Amino acid sequence: MRKPPVHKSLSNAFRGVFLMLKSERNFQLEVLALLINIFLIFYLKLSNLDTVLVLSVSFGVLSAEIFNTAIERICDFIQPEFDRRIGFIKDISAGAVVLMAILSVIVGILVYWKYIFA
Repeated sequence: MRKPPVHKSLSNAFRGVFLMLKSERNFQLEVLALLINIFLIFYLKLSNLDTVLVLSVSFGVLSAEIFNTAIERICDFIQPEFDRRIGFIKDISAGAVVLMAILSVIVGILVYWKYIFA
C-alpha cells in the first residue's frame, strides 16, 4: 500500500484534531485552558523556558485526551456491551489524562507563582 502524500497525512491529522474539538467536551475545555495560557504567556511576558514548560504540559494534556478518546472509541467498537475488562482499560486510559492534568497544574503553579506574586 502506498503512503499518502505528506499534505494528505497532515490534512487527516488536523481533521482528527477538529473532530475532537467538535465532539469532545473535555477537549474543548482543555483547548480553552491552552488559550488562557497563551494569553498569560504574553500578558505576563514569560521567559522562553517557562513558555516551553507551559506549552509542553498544555499540549501534553491535549495529546493524552486524544489518546484516551481513541482508546475509548476502540473499546466501544470491540465491545459495545458493558464488560468490566473494557471498563478497566477505559479507567486506566482516563487515569493517564488525570496524571497529565495534575502535572500541568503543578507546572502552572510553579511557573505563574513567580510572575504573579513577585
